[in-house]
Amino acid sequence: MEIIALIVFAYLLGSIPTGYILGKFAGVDVRQVGSGNVGATNVARAVGKWPGALTLLADAVKGMLPVAIGLSLTLAPAALAALAAAAFLGHLYPVFLKFRGGKGVATALGSLLVIAPLASLLLVVIFAAVVFPTRLVSLSSIVAAALAPFALWLFLQPRAIVLLGAFLAAMIVWRHRGNIQRLRAGTEPRFDAHSSSD
Repeated sequence: MEIIALIVFAYLLGSIPTGYILGKFAGVDVRQVGSGNVGATNVARAVGKWPGALTLLADAVKGMLPVAIGLSLTLAPAALAALAAAAFLGHLYPVFLKFRGGKGVATALGSLLVIAPLASLLLVVIFAAVVFPTRLVSLSSIVAAALAPFALWLFLQPRAIVLLGAFLAAMIVWRHRGNIQRLRAGTEPRFDAHSSSD
Protein backbone atom coordinates (compact mmCIF):
# COMPACT_ATOMS: atom_id res chain seq x y z
CA MET A 1 0.00 0.00 0.00
CA GLU A 2 2.89 2.35 0.74
CA ILE A 3 4.31 1.93 -2.76
CA ILE A 4 0.87 2.36 -4.36
CA ALA A 5 0.34 5.56 -2.39
CA LEU A 6 3.74 6.85 -3.48
CA ILE A 7 3.00 6.04 -7.12
CA VAL A 8 -0.29 7.96 -6.92
CA PHE A 9 1.54 10.85 -5.24
CA ALA A 10 4.20 10.81 -7.96
CA TYR A 11 1.58 10.91 -10.71
CA LEU A 12 -0.35 13.76 -9.08
CA LEU A 13 2.83 15.73 -8.48
CA GLY A 14 3.87 15.18 -12.08
CA SER A 15 0.44 16.38 -13.17
CA ILE A 16 0.93 19.85 -11.69
CA PRO A 17 1.13 22.00 -14.86
CA THR A 18 3.91 24.36 -13.85
CA GLY A 19 4.26 26.07 -17.21
CA TYR A 20 0.52 26.56 -17.56
CA ILE A 21 0.31 28.09 -14.07
CA LEU A 22 3.23 30.48 -14.66
CA GLY A 23 1.77 31.47 -18.00
CA LYS A 24 -1.57 32.26 -16.37
CA PHE A 25 0.19 34.53 -13.86
CA ALA A 26 1.53 36.45 -16.86
CA GLY A 27 -1.89 36.49 -18.53
CA VAL A 28 -0.93 33.94 -21.18
CA ASP A 29 -2.42 30.53 -21.84
CA VAL A 30 0.67 28.76 -23.16
CA ARG A 31 -1.55 26.08 -24.71
CA GLN A 32 -2.85 28.72 -27.14
CA VAL A 33 0.48 30.17 -28.28
CA GLY A 34 3.60 28.85 -29.96
CA SER A 35 3.68 25.08 -29.97
CA GLY A 36 0.86 24.85 -27.43
CA ASN A 37 3.17 22.83 -25.21
CA VAL A 38 3.28 23.50 -21.45
CA GLY A 39 7.01 22.75 -21.19
CA ALA A 40 9.87 25.11 -20.48
CA THR A 41 10.82 25.85 -24.08
CA ASN A 42 7.40 27.10 -25.10
CA VAL A 43 6.99 28.98 -21.81
CA ALA A 44 10.32 30.74 -22.39
CA ARG A 45 9.26 31.75 -25.87
CA ALA A 46 5.72 32.77 -24.97
CA VAL A 47 6.22 34.34 -21.53
CA GLY A 48 9.92 34.97 -21.00
CA LYS A 49 13.23 33.37 -20.11
CA TRP A 50 12.79 33.52 -16.34
CA PRO A 51 9.36 31.84 -16.34
CA GLY A 52 10.84 29.30 -18.75
CA ALA A 53 13.77 28.64 -16.42
CA LEU A 54 11.43 28.33 -13.43
CA THR A 55 9.27 25.89 -15.39
CA LEU A 56 12.34 23.82 -16.21
CA LEU A 57 13.39 23.73 -12.55
CA ALA A 58 9.92 22.95 -11.21
CA ASP A 59 9.31 20.23 -13.80
CA ALA A 60 12.62 18.63 -12.86
CA VAL A 61 11.71 18.73 -9.16
CA LYS A 62 8.47 16.90 -9.99
CA GLY A 63 10.64 14.00 -11.09
CA MET A 64 13.22 14.33 -8.33
CA LEU A 65 10.99 14.43 -5.26
CA PRO A 66 9.14 11.09 -5.53
CA VAL A 67 12.37 9.24 -6.35
CA ALA A 68 14.20 10.93 -3.47
CA ILE A 69 11.44 9.79 -1.12
CA GLY A 70 11.74 6.29 -2.52
CA LEU A 71 15.50 6.31 -1.96
CA SER A 72 15.03 7.49 1.61
CA LEU A 73 12.78 4.47 2.16
CA THR A 74 15.41 2.21 0.53
CA LEU A 75 12.97 0.98 -2.09
CA ALA A 76 14.16 -1.50 -4.70
CA PRO A 77 15.26 -0.24 -8.15
CA ALA A 78 12.01 -1.50 -9.72
CA ALA A 79 9.98 0.58 -7.26
CA LEU A 80 12.13 3.64 -7.92
CA ALA A 81 11.60 3.13 -11.64
CA ALA A 82 7.83 2.95 -11.07
CA LEU A 83 7.88 6.24 -9.14
CA ALA A 84 9.92 7.94 -11.85
CA ALA A 85 7.60 6.62 -14.56
CA ALA A 86 4.52 7.77 -12.64
CA ALA A 87 5.83 11.33 -12.26
CA PHE A 88 6.84 11.36 -15.91
CA LEU A 89 3.44 10.11 -17.09
CA GLY A 90 1.78 12.67 -14.84
CA HIS A 91 3.61 15.41 -16.72
CA LEU A 92 2.73 13.91 -20.10
CA TYR A 93 -0.88 13.17 -19.21
CA PRO A 94 -1.83 15.51 -16.34
CA VAL A 95 -5.19 14.94 -14.76
CA PHE A 96 -5.42 18.70 -14.11
CA LEU A 97 -5.21 19.58 -17.83
CA LYS A 98 -7.46 16.88 -19.26
CA PHE A 99 -4.44 14.65 -19.86
CA ARG A 100 -2.77 17.07 -22.30
CA GLY A 101 0.69 17.83 -20.95
CA GLY A 102 4.27 18.40 -21.97
CA LYS A 103 6.99 16.23 -23.44
CA GLY A 104 8.56 15.16 -20.20
CA VAL A 105 12.24 15.93 -20.75
CA ALA A 106 12.80 17.94 -17.57
CA THR A 107 10.76 15.58 -15.39
CA ALA A 108 12.61 12.56 -16.77
CA LEU A 109 15.95 14.27 -16.16
CA GLY A 110 14.95 15.14 -12.60
CA SER A 111 14.21 11.52 -11.81
CA LEU A 112 17.43 10.27 -13.38
CA LEU A 113 19.54 12.89 -11.61
CA VAL A 114 18.49 11.36 -8.31
CA ILE A 115 18.76 7.73 -9.40
CA ALA A 116 21.91 7.93 -11.54
CA PRO A 117 23.61 11.33 -11.24
CA LEU A 118 26.72 10.49 -13.28
CA ALA A 119 24.78 9.04 -16.19
CA SER A 120 22.45 12.05 -16.04
CA LEU A 121 25.33 14.51 -16.14
CA LEU A 122 26.66 12.72 -19.21
CA LEU A 123 23.25 13.17 -20.85
CA VAL A 124 23.27 16.88 -19.94
CA VAL A 125 26.68 17.20 -21.62
CA ILE A 126 25.31 15.43 -24.72
CA PHE A 127 22.29 17.75 -24.75
CA ALA A 128 24.54 20.79 -24.48
CA ALA A 129 26.87 19.51 -27.20
CA VAL A 130 23.93 19.39 -29.61
CA VAL A 131 21.95 22.45 -28.54
CA PHE A 132 24.75 25.03 -28.49
CA PRO A 133 25.79 24.70 -32.14
CA THR A 134 22.31 23.97 -33.49
CA ARG A 135 19.99 25.90 -31.13
CA LEU A 136 17.51 23.06 -31.74
CA VAL A 137 16.10 22.12 -28.34
CA SER A 138 13.95 19.38 -29.82
CA LEU A 139 16.86 17.67 -31.59
CA SER A 140 19.01 17.94 -28.46
CA SER A 141 16.24 16.43 -26.33
CA ILE A 142 15.70 13.57 -28.78
CA VAL A 143 19.41 12.73 -28.98
CA ALA A 144 19.93 12.84 -25.21
CA ALA A 145 16.77 10.81 -24.55
CA ALA A 146 17.70 8.17 -27.12
CA LEU A 147 21.09 7.73 -25.44
CA ALA A 148 19.65 7.55 -21.91
CA PRO A 149 19.41 3.74 -21.65
CA PHE A 150 22.96 3.38 -22.98
CA ALA A 151 24.28 5.92 -20.46
CA LEU A 152 22.51 4.11 -17.63
CA TRP A 153 23.93 0.79 -18.81
CA LEU A 154 27.40 2.32 -19.11
CA PHE A 155 27.27 3.43 -15.48
CA LEU A 156 26.19 -0.05 -14.35
CA GLN A 157 22.65 0.79 -13.30
CA PRO A 158 20.31 -2.10 -12.44
CA ARG A 159 18.23 -3.61 -15.21
CA ALA A 160 15.05 -1.94 -13.94
CA ILE A 161 16.67 1.48 -14.25
CA VAL A 162 18.05 0.78 -17.73
CA LEU A 163 14.54 -0.32 -18.77
CA LEU A 164 13.19 2.89 -17.23
CA GLY A 165 15.64 4.82 -19.41
CA ALA A 166 14.43 2.95 -22.48
CA PHE A 167 10.80 3.71 -21.60
CA LEU A 168 11.50 7.40 -21.02
CA ALA A 169 13.45 7.56 -24.29
CA ALA A 170 10.69 5.93 -26.31
CA MET A 171 8.01 8.20 -24.90
CA ILE A 172 10.06 11.38 -25.32
CA VAL A 173 10.85 10.54 -28.93
CA TRP A 174 7.16 9.76 -29.53
CA ARG A 175 6.09 13.06 -27.99
CA HIS A 176 8.52 14.84 -30.32
CA ARG A 177 7.11 13.24 -33.48
CA GLY A 178 5.83 16.60 -34.76
CA ASN A 179 9.27 18.10 -34.17
CA ILE A 180 10.86 15.20 -36.05
CA GLN A 181 8.67 15.95 -39.06
CA ARG A 182 9.72 19.61 -38.97
CA LEU A 183 13.37 18.67 -38.53
CA ARG A 184 13.17 16.51 -41.63
CA ALA A 185 11.50 19.34 -43.53
CA GLY A 186 14.01 21.89 -42.29
CA THR A 187 11.27 24.03 -40.73
CA GLU A 188 11.95 23.39 -37.03
CA PRO A 189 12.40 26.77 -35.27
CA ARG A 190 15.67 27.37 -33.48
CA PHE A 191 15.63 28.60 -29.92
CA ASP A 192 16.04 32.35 -29.89
CA ALA A 193 14.13 35.44 -28.87
CA HIS A 194 11.96 35.34 -32.01
CA SER A 195 10.99 31.66 -32.04
CA SER A 196 7.46 30.79 -30.95
CA SER A 197 7.21 27.05 -31.45
CA ASP A 198 8.94 23.95 -30.19
